[in-house]
Amino acid sequence: MLRSLSVPRAAVRSAFKQSSSLPKVVAPSAIARLSKRSYATEAEERDLVIIGGGVAGYVAAIKAGQEGLKVTCIEKRGTLGGTCLNVGCIPSKALLNNSHLYHQILHDTKNRGIEVGDVKLNLEQLMKSKDTAVAGLTKGVEFLFKKNNVEYIKGTGSFVNEHEIKVNLSEGGERSVVGKNIIIATGSEATPFPGLEVDEKRIVTSTGALALEKVPESMVVIGGGIIGLEMGSVWSRLGAKVTVVEYLGQIGGPGMDSEISKSAQKILKKQGIDFKLNTKVLGGDVSGDKIKLEVEAAKGGKNETLEAEVVLVAIGRRPYTAGLGLENIGLETDERGRLVIDSEYRTKIPHIRVVGDCTFGPMLAHKAEEEAVAVVEYIKKGYGHVNYGAIPSVMYTHPEVAWVGQNEQELKAAGVKYKIGTFPFSANSRAKTNLDTEGMVKMIVDAETDRILGIHIIGPGAGEMIAEGTLAIEYGASSEDIGRTSHAHPTLSEAFKEAAMNCYSSAIHF
Repeated sequence: MLRSLSVPRAAVRSAFKQSSSLPKVVAPSAIARLSKRSYATEAEERDLVIIGGGVAGYVAAIKAGQEGLKVTCIEKRGTLGGTCLNVGCIPSKALLNNSHLYHQILHDTKNRGIEVGDVKLNLEQLMKSKDTAVAGLTKGVEFLFKKNNVEYIKGTGSFVNEHEIKVNLSEGGERSVVGKNIIIATGSEATPFPGLEVDEKRIVTSTGALALEKVPESMVVIGGGIIGLEMGSVWSRLGAKVTVVEYLGQIGGPGMDSEISKSAQKILKKQGIDFKLNTKVLGGDVSGDKIKLEVEAAKGGKNETLEAEVVLVAIGRRPYTAGLGLENIGLETDERGRLVIDSEYRTKIPHIRVVGDCTFGPMLAHKAEEEAVAVVEYIKKGYGHVNYGAIPSVMYTHPEVAWVGQNEQELKAAGVKYKIGTFPFSANSRAKTNLDTEGMVKMIVDAETDRILGIHIIGPGAGEMIAEGTLAIEYGASSEDIGRTSHAHPTLSEAFKEAAMNCYSSAIHF
């Protein structure tokens, strides 16, 4: 009988649960009336409902649309693309690229035979250029939604029950959607620093650092990971005196190879960024014209006070699941706030799956994209795949730093026997002609099989070159496979080939 009704079965079950006084036999018309009273508007059943329109969510939506599923994507920001597109990867790269051009014109044109007159920074126009790039890309995602028949709802979604999502619409009012399958892709947020209240003006996260209205005279960055170093580089190039305070003994985070990290720190220091490693921030005073931060050695020692006009809190990110109504369906998070899933991205409720920053793994946009495609394939076809051993990381400073696979300190700790091949960009013909020779390619291979275990690059074009390394690890290549593959001359990628040759034989040009 229930199948003949237009009311979704999940909605009917919800209606029965909400009324303990229902008779055992209910007329269809009564069920319909109960259903309508349960929702602000009558719910529509979809093959897939996605909560979150960031990189993980929108890619899953497009892929599902391509597979012929009826898809609804709920996003509260008002624009698609999530943190990455709106206030992360994309706008930061716009500022990194343009601030590098500005810095290069100021300091690196004379030797190139280019004489430049009065150079001025127009920060307002710099920000407009960033915003233009963001706006164009967000509209592009909306176009792809329409192209692939994805329904886009602007609002905040929360679970009513295991199949029903209530949406508080951005334009006002409510709506309910019922999903046979549901994907949670709500992403992450900046981790706050205890005792420092973020106002995005003086105490800022990466979001505020992307929108400062003037170049600060001084900036302290709490956290020497990728986000802190990228944003610190932007404002250092534009004229701020930047100091990076890092609790650990190296910059770039634990994933960066220690040798590469030391090289990066040396180069960035030469560019004007100061570093205080193994240093703990105890607290801050914002009452004066300048913010005063009290710091000490991480293992204990004499206190020191740092002053800055702006403080950037960049100690990492945490999963964002607030307001989802997880308690209504019995889903819990682990000690780090991550939603627990199995190998097919399922929660303990099998039709509810999770991808991206709000669950396990590195908080990287491209990792989220891979998971988004895989989870839709699991839903549609019953199988999917992501190789977490071949997820590259890139730091878009200058020079860039990129890596994939295992680093040397991880292999040492695991007792793996390995060999290393390196090649400096100072010996690469294209780098020399470009007058951009800092850095190297470092390749780590298994000592017995020659299989590539990790690739680490610091230098020009590292973020593009790492794609070849990722492909090599994905397909189990050896260093000899790379060394015997022809690379165009003159290109930066020849340094990649020569590092591989240095693993199993000898580099030619060094």
